[in-house]
Amino acid sequence: MPVPEEPTATPTPTPATTEDGRRVSRKAVLRAAAALGAAPFLIGAPVALARERPASGGTPLAPTPECHDGDEPTVEQMEGPYFKPNSPLRNSLVTSGTPGTRLTVSGYVFGRACRPVPGVLLDFWQADDNGAYDNSGYGFRGHQFSTAQGAFSLTTIVPGLYPGRTRHLHVKLQAPGRRVVTTQLYFPGEPRNGTDSLFDSRLLMNVRQAGPGLEATFDFVLDVAQDPTTPPTTPPPTTPPTGSWAAGRAYRAGDGVTYAGLSYRCLQAHTSVTGWEPPNVPALWQRL
Repeated sequence: MPVPEEPTATPTPTPATTEDGRRVSRKAVLRAAAALGAAPFLIGAPVALARERPASGGTPLAPTPECHDGDEPTVEQMEGPYFKPNSPLRNSLVTSGTPGTRLTVSGYVFGRACRPVPGVLLDFWQADDNGAYDNSGYGFRGHQFSTAQGAFSLTTIVPGLYPGRTRHLHVKLQAPGRRVVTTQLYFPGEPRNGTDSLFDSRLLMNVRQAGPGLEATFDFVLDVAQDPTTPPTTPPPTTPPTGSWAAGRAYRAGDGVTYAGLSYRCLQAHTSVTGWEPPNVPALWQRL
């Protein structure tokens, strides 16, 4: 008989800012509809991302739930019994023969001023396609570091159902010189979300179909103080727009593009992907 990973009980209500109890940004809905076109989110409206914070300011998102220092239980999300230290350094947990539905999770790690935090350790672990954890080796375990732009990307599979739990991914984050943050990520529309006592709608990923697999996005917000008025680096000179923005291109800081008739300057080098159009990602593009 399997040992329950975490206790189950009557669901605990979580703070809500919309009628359905999920923190959803109206701006996120409108942008997603325009950006995604024929590739809709799988379930309902998209979850608000940290990158959706208005460029003119506004209330910052609550920090990703942190662990206590050991004197008290974890406030928001528990580690569970299957965490193992010293996971391999890798951003892919699968091979060509790994069974399961492919899943890519990507996003950014932001500080309190909604600026990217580079060099953050992200340690992921999860159940396999059958809902089992590898406790003898390091299957479906791996760590990586956020890039200079605060970005991360994980290639894995959709985890199988574990007794008593809804589908979820575990992750520990640690910004340089900061305390460890432990949390879990969830999938929208899962039937067990309503019966899992640990489920928290604030930790829902945006998920959409991508061919035979799924693509998910989530932005972490860590309690890292940042000056919202001082850019992390001096903006480079703007290169005159060389053409329209397009997915799959490698942009350098200072590159200029046009999108929907407007001009933008690239703030941080990156490879563009659908969903990160210039108006959607102020951390990467500045409107001119």
